Amino acid sequence: MEVGAEGFAQHLPRLRRRILRAAFVALDVEFTGLHSTSLQNNEPSLFDSPAERYGKARQSVQRFTLVQLGLAIFSKENSNKYVVHSYNFFLFPSTLGIKDVEFTLSASSIQFLSHYGFDYNKFLKDGIPYMNEVQEKILRQHLLAGTWKVCSTSNADRDVLKKAIDEVTTWIGAAKEEDTMVLQDLSGYHVIEVQLVLRQALENVWTEPLGDKKVMVKKVSPEHRQLLENSSYDRCQKKLILLSARGFTNLFQILVKVKKPLVGHNMLMDLMHLHDKFYRPLPESYEEFKRNIHNLFPVIIDTKTVTKSMQKKCLCPRVSSLVEAYAVLCSNLNPKGPPCPVIALASGCSRYAEKKFPHEAGYDAFLCGSVLLMSAHLLLCRSTDGVVEAEPSFSQYLAVLAEHVNKVNFIRGGVSSINFSGEDSPCRHPPALVVHVRGWPGLTEGQIYQEFKARCCFDVRRLSKNQFILLSNKYKQVRHVLRDYRHHPHLQVSVYRHWRHSPSVNCLLQISGIVALWSLLAFVLGGARSC
Repeated sequence: MEVGAEGFAQHLPRLRRRILRAAFVALDVEFTGLHSTSLQNNEPSLFDSPAERYGKARQSVQRFTLVQLGLAIFSKENSNKYVVHSYNFFLFPSTLGIKDVEFTLSASSIQFLSHYGFDYNKFLKDGIPYMNEVQEKILRQHLLAGTWKVCSTSNADRDVLKKAIDEVTTWIGAAKEEDTMVLQDLSGYHVIEVQLVLRQALENVWTEPLGDKKVMVKKVSPEHRQLLENSSYDRCQKKLILLSARGFTNLFQILVKVKKPLVGHNMLMDLMHLHDKFYRPLPESYEEFKRNIHNLFPVIIDTKTVTKSMQKKCLCPRVSSLVEAYAVLCSNLNPKGPPCPVIALASGCSRYAEKKFPHEAGYDAFLCGSVLLMSAHLLLCRSTDGVVEAEPSFSQYLAVLAEHVNKVNFIRGGVSSINFSGEDSPCRHPPALVVHVRGWPGLTEGQIYQEFKARCCFDVRRLSKNQFILLSNKYKQVRHVLRDYRHHPHLQVSVYRHWRHSPSVNCLLQISGIVALWSLLAFVLGGARSC
């Protein structure tokens, strides 16, 4: 089901009820870009510690924005069955009463989403607004002070506002009290802005939204106007304007309040955007970010972490994407065991059962939740030698997934996963290699990278004037390079040994040697004088 700004408020109560009844919620997010190339040294690297990678990703998250968020709500029925309600929410930053939001578009990301049929008109024209706590505080202050505004500089928006005001001022001169007129074709914030402008300019009019992009204008006496302003039915009350401007943030806060398990796939960037766009601007501190996310969502499961582990434990085929993981798990890896729970799409989402929609956020969220259930069921069967209840509960699935809870996959870095409820565990990489350059002056990191690129994928960092460190995440590549460069005339490649190759250790050894030499000389000279 696709949801835009026009129908979001009507869907919100139903969404809340479904989330309250859910066993868990799966999520996927699409962005205007991933990693900013305009920032120096911002590319992810195997040398990155979690804090360093967070710092790089934080700068990118601050530049890009969300275009679509997919939410798949999995509810367990009485039988061994889960019903899924999957939603696509088009999102666009709020423009009411806060500083105009700027964001960057990555050409490759836009092209990628366009290839998979993403509708940018829905993002731009019907995107649900959202704001974080800092932006909400600013808007609240403006509403109380009466200094609200819509941050729009487009001629089209000004023309809509001017046309509506001209129609009302032309009509009101000849109108009688209780006469009404209807303004047509108002969308988004135009509905709110037109009403606020008219009420501020004319004390003898009253306005009410009619839905379907219409606003009713009524001529009233000042006394009647005052009564209407104090009515609880006034759609332009400050709290209702704030509710409208917060948009999707209202749903985010429902998710935070109910604390259902949150499931994603490779979800670090998703979590960073959730924090930045709906909660608070991302903090500089990596540890503070981890604490905040754990407080918001105490149970997080990354299906990338789960499937990586299953490849080793259950000898599952190696997969590189969510679509591949779903296809492999659907192939019935445990034919003799008890059947996996039935995963049934609700009537409004049935098209996902008929056709694949990769990189549509709602579809990917559905795949993500399905992969979790099938993976958990397979792990439960393996842990109990196939003796599984006919209808295992979701709490049983959570128990068998315990080692993966709050562990989010860390792509190409110093740890295999980020632990949001504890210390990060170091990653087991193949040994680092050190390249000693001879007779090839002025060699750079880029040239070293190009030299080895044809054979394997290494990250490169300069160690000293004539030495470079190479890191790979594949043992096979390390073995091949050690073999192929054994007799190279200019590049001597060996396994990195900290005590031997570290500049700081070498410096310490040299200083220790000098001190030892001076001590020996002092001892010898002192002994000679005594003789």
